[in-house]
Amino acid sequence: MSINLEQFHQTFFEESFEGLDSMESGLLNLQAGGMDADTINTIFRAAHSIKGGSGTFGFSEVAKFTHVLETLLNEMRDGRRAVTPDAVNLLLQSVDVLREMLTAVRGKDAINHARANQVHGQLEQMLQAGAGTAGAVPPATSAHTHAPGTQDWKISFRPQSHLLKTGNDPLRIFRELGEHGSLRIDADLSQLPAFDRLDPESCYLGWNLVLESMAAESTINEAFDWVREESALNITSMQPGTPVSMASVANASPAAVMTAKTEGEAAASTASAVNAAESRATTRASAGETASIRVDISKVDELINMVGELVITQNILGQIGQNFDMSKLHKLTQALSELDRNTRELQESVMRIRMLPISFAFNRVPRLVHDLSSKLGKKVELKMSGESTELDKTVMERIVDPLVHLVRNTCDHGIEMPDVRRAAGKPETGTLTLSACHKGGNVVIEIADDGAGLNQEKILKKARERGLVKPDQQLSADEIHDLIFLPGFSTAEQVSDVSGRGVGMDVVRKNIQGLGGNVEIFSEPGKGARFTVRLPLTLAIMDGQSVAVGKEFYIVPLVSIIVSTIVKNEHVSTMANGGEVFKFRDEYLPLMRLYDLYGATPRTTDISQGLMVVVEGDGRRAGLFVDELLGQQQVVIKSLEANYKRVEGISGATILGDGSVALILDIPGLIRIAHQKKVA
Repeated sequence: MSINLEQFHQTFFEESFEGLDSMESGLLNLQAGGMDADTINTIFRAAHSIKGGSGTFGFSEVAKFTHVLETLLNEMRDGRRAVTPDAVNLLLQSVDVLREMLTAVRGKDAINHARANQVHGQLEQMLQAGAGTAGAVPPATSAHTHAPGTQDWKISFRPQSHLLKTGNDPLRIFRELGEHGSLRIDADLSQLPAFDRLDPESCYLGWNLVLESMAAESTINEAFDWVREESALNITSMQPGTPVSMASVANASPAAVMTAKTEGEAAASTASAVNAAESRATTRASAGETASIRVDISKVDELINMVGELVITQNILGQIGQNFDMSKLHKLTQALSELDRNTRELQESVMRIRMLPISFAFNRVPRLVHDLSSKLGKKVELKMSGESTELDKTVMERIVDPLVHLVRNTCDHGIEMPDVRRAAGKPETGTLTLSACHKGGNVVIEIADDGAGLNQEKILKKARERGLVKPDQQLSADEIHDLIFLPGFSTAEQVSDVSGRGVGMDVVRKNIQGLGGNVEIFSEPGKGARFTVRLPLTLAIMDGQSVAVGKEFYIVPLVSIIVSTIVKNEHVSTMANGGEVFKFRDEYLPLMRLYDLYGATPRTTDISQGLMVVVEGDGRRAGLFVDELLGQQQVVIKSLEANYKRVEGISGATILGDGSVALILDIPGLIRIAHQKKVA
């Protein structure tokens, strides 16, 4: 029976890309000249898994490239090669190449052979330039001299008969062992049956091996990771030089090794690996052919329990509905209350499944800072906190690019060159801090640095030169900071591949506002700047306050509401441009009448006869005049732009319990409109 291996490709690619992320993170953490054994082992294991999987699926070019990378890592792991900055930089380039190769293979596109061959050649050159290059399995000799520091390992390997049916190849294991030193093998044929009773898909052999190597026992054990549960394995150390009569693996006959490599066996091997991965504490919830998320098994268990509770409640309601009379009204009320509770808890459980730690976005930053600091000639120390803060997967995917832009600008414009920092009495190394936390119903991300801060005079001068600000117009510090978010605005003296084209910060704000969030800036000259990004936890469901304007209904996000109050007519003033403001706690706020904005027919236009809902967004406030407040509720957000068109000040729509549609107000957008009218 032929098994289609492509059904396992998605899992392989996902785990390979996770392995590359792990390799990149580990390489960035390596101290130049140091020897962090655990980190190097982690990097090596990730490369080893990618190499093995690539070979299984026939991605030979990826396997070939990873092999030389793995050899270099193995020398570092065994202490035969120092961990130098040059080696780490080359390994980081190799991770980039592997990521490009796997992306091409997954998309069935052509691999960039020129790039791959260039880095592959550099890896080979580094291997040849250093001592301790791992070689192939040497031929057998009756007597040999041990190299200093080597040790003999005696290995007894007795696999179960179904080993070959799982796609595992003993010869591949022996070749891997041979890369660690001199390997001698003796095949045990005692269980081999007569030819007429031989099953070609069964394994009847056992092997006795002696490995002369500098490798540790844990390294040898790793070669048997895939077959440990399907074999009897014993590894013991021997005194060097103990005479053993054995044949070389290079001379072992095909009948002795019994390699049965078929498509079905390879598929079975992959299926076994997938099952092993899914038996761990996480499970994979598929979101389609090209996207998936890892979900903690406890969240899945919680969801299953909630579905069970919902089924029980459904059964209760079904029984009450049979021959219903008023004597069952109390039970019906209780059951409906239980249904409401179960539905809410089920909804919360489902939403938690989509929540991922923000480390998925943060993990890109260390490499970015490493590369930018090297390119710019700056010294930057990155500090991260709050990586476990959870965020909806959709929000996570769309915040990565704005985050990269903010970090890039901080490295380029914020942190000074080492000589400038010394002259200012600062350490040569600047500090960039990236943090995340939950505050109310939002996730707050902060990107802060101890650099020069925003140069307000330079920003204002550039804005006046471009006609963005009138020559005599006076702006506050916050208004000057906001200028950097204007399209095409840049203070860079020259265009580079890092910055200077004026493309980026306007996109940052637009993308963040598109997520229902906002970005704020705090800067202190000579001491640094801080960008604060506030985002909703999820884009799918939100807590809202229903308000009525005539026969129309609107939803105001609950987190945006400060207070609702009645305003007297004498507290309202009309400006020269026709805009209105009202006095609220010793300040004047812009007033917006929703019926004017969206063409509704109100019950009243008299300010004292309606309600003022004071809202806040982007750090600024305004008042929304409505007829009345209705109830608070959780609403499911539907895209208005996808189903109709974009409407200024509206972030989406929802369907209410009676089937009617209510528009969800974009509070930051409305406040921007209000303040533009106020200053016009």
